[in-house]
Amino acid sequence: MILMLAGLVLFIAVHVFTTLRGARDATIAQLGLLPYRAVYSLLSVAGVLMIAYGYADWRAAGPAQLWEPPVAMRHVAATLMLIACIALGAYFAPSHIRAWLKHPMLVAVKIWALAHLLANGDAATMTLAAAILAWAVYDRIAVKRRGTPLPVAPAGWGGDIVAVVAGLVLYAVLAFWFHPYVVGVPVMG
Repeated sequence: MILMLAGLVLFIAVHVFTTLRGARDATIAQLGLLPYRAVYSLLSVAGVLMIAYGYADWRAAGPAQLWEPPVAMRHVAATLMLIACIALGAYFAPSHIRAWLKHPMLVAVKIWALAHLLANGDAATMTLAAAILAWAVYDRIAVKRRGTPLPVAPAGWGGDIVAVVAGLVLYAVLAFWFHPYVVGVPVMG
């Protein structure tokens, strides 16, 4: 539990720091852009690894069950995850989906967190999903306050096709490989 919580603190702190534009700009001026990105990436990856290993340890120890979600929530979560995967695919391809969502990666993260909050009742998953959801909501507000230019829909629909196909592939990988073999929890069948 402690390792996951420390990883969450590290990951969220690094990402909140980037929203503090004055401090971020001063750090980039002092270090340079490439070293800043390297440190940012290393700390982010370290946070993710700490979260992953800490989560696995906490789940293996049998975290408290805070509530018993209805079986139907698994189907709701599976559907939400499909939408999240397509939103994430839209992050990488200029598309109408990307323009409509405005910040598709943050939308994907928020949907991921909501899906996991609805389908799981154990303390480890609830803590992880709630913390990530809170960070994503904060980050979306910070992005809006910064006035970051919003994506514009392209003339054609090729990017939308790429986003949907990429989302479907990601969904298949998560559902049929990652979740059962890495997380240890099958989500299909």
